[in-house]
Amino acid sequence: MADIEPEDMPDGAPVARRTLLGMLGLGAVGLIAAPYLQTGWEGLLAKASQQDPTGLTGLLPNPGGFRYYSVVRSVPRKGEADYELTIDGLVDRPRTYTLADLRAFPQTRVVHDVRCTDGWRVEKVPFDGVRLSDLLDDSGVGANGKALSFSCFDGAYTESLTLEQARRADVLVALRMQDAPITHEHGGPVRLYAAPMYFYKSAKWLSGISVTDRVVPGYWEERGYDVDGWLDDTR
Repeated sequence: MADIEPEDMPDGAPVARRTLLGMLGLGAVGLIAAPYLQTGWEGLLAKASQQDPTGLTGLLPNPGGFRYYSVVRSVPRKGEADYELTIDGLVDRPRTYTLADLRAFPQTRVVHDVRCTDGWRVEKVPFDGVRLSDLLDDSGVGANGKALSFSCFDGAYTESLTLEQARRADVLVALRMQDAPITHEHGGPVRLYAAPMYFYKSAKWLSGISVTDRVVPGYWEERGYDVDGWLDDTR
């Protein structure tokens, strides 16, 4: 049987073939480019969020799942040379830790879903860091200590936990996220991570922990959010 040339085929067949091949080609290019496009989009959102106190950038779609948000217009960057975490208040031994000091503590890994009150969710996110209970033991909580108040180097955000909540094994002062150092956009170099609670409880850009005799509502709790912030399946 003679080979069938394109001009001998039914009308439209060559076009359909070219269309199919074109679609396959675009699909291959999309698969190759997708990681770069996603990274670029995430970077753009991260940069824009640092200049967006309205939080509207947090409503934009993000293929990585996370949303970038700050309650202030800009946040200073801190790193190896100038980062410090202080623990004070009702403690026996006030402490100041550098990044090297925090890395010297035993490191704990917690893998849990991250969920926000806005409705987005990222499943099985690994965080690594120091158990908050280890830092509290190092400082020595005083007899009247009942809660913790967290401050951040953005100069505005605050958060709170009861002492009982803070001593849970799945509450970290986190140094790593998704197997890499926590980026500035994700609240690095150090952030709080309270796995059993909505993500607003995991304060970014952590700079201070003060032991108090009562719960002091944090930034969003003063604006109507639940003080405890438990996820429904972790109460």
